[in-house]
Amino acid sequence: MRRFFKSTGFKIFLAVVATLLVGTIAAAFSNSKSAPQTSAAGTLFGPLQRISSSLSNKLSEFSINFKSSASLAAQKEEMEKEVASLREQLVDYEQEKHKLDLYEEFLGVKEENPSFQFVSAAVIGRDAADKFHMLTLGKGSLHGVHVNDPVIYGKYLVGVVVSVLPTQCRVRTLLDPAVNVSAYEISTRESGFVTTTVELSQRGFCRLPGLVSTTAILPGAIVCTSGIGGIYPRNLIVGTVKEIVDNKADISLSAVLEPGVKISELEDVFIVVSFEGQLIETHAGE
Repeated sequence: MRRFFKSTGFKIFLAVVATLLVGTIAAAFSNSKSAPQTSAAGTLFGPLQRISSSLSNKLSEFSINFKSSASLAAQKEEMEKEVASLREQLVDYEQEKHKLDLYEEFLGVKEENPSFQFVSAAVIGRDAADKFHMLTLGKGSLHGVHVNDPVIYGKYLVGVVVSVLPTQCRVRTLLDPAVNVSAYEISTRESGFVTTTVELSQRGFCRLPGLVSTTAILPGAIVCTSGIGGIYPRNLIVGTVKEIVDNKADISLSAVLEPGVKISELEDVFIVVSFEGQLIETHAGE
């Protein structure tokens, strides 16, 4: 390496570089009307000025981009607030629509049964430990509710009130084996009592037992309350026949029924506190 630096070729290279440098400086001086010191300074600091200008431009662009990002963030926040507001309005709309549907059902029943007196009630509780879908409603004795008041949804029977407190009551549904409803099938007029079993209740069904072996009831038939016993008004829909099955204990048949409403999905119902001008008779309950 030392030999290279001391070689004739390296010395010639240095001489060429020096000559070019001197020529460049002389050309700069000759083409400028400014003082040699100014030209030299311009030559030396020109690149720095260009770098400074470039950095300034970059910083300006960054500032603009920063302001744009802040503006976009504000717009995004405003849009999120608007979306949240629209969601709340949608929830309110769905609730009002649900209430409207419920009251349309109510008006239909009221027109057909002008003597009915109703109390609307929300489902405020479901007993998780109760396997028969007992409901707690947000109306009680202060609202005219009594034990044995029928509970309906539109034209469909849901169950019966079994206990009452001042501001709430408990309801046994059609899916409780303790509930027995006098009923008939609307086409054949065959009648009996609708009840259920533990096994059927878990499947969401009840049954109309005691049908004759020659029954003409078919799947799809509609079963309604008969009004016998004075607790349930006549012609409330209990459910639809799903199938006809043999009874193991005797030669009779049973109709397996699907209730007219999904009891597990109910949110609002009506309690019939009187019909045909008379308060429903109150019996001992839970």
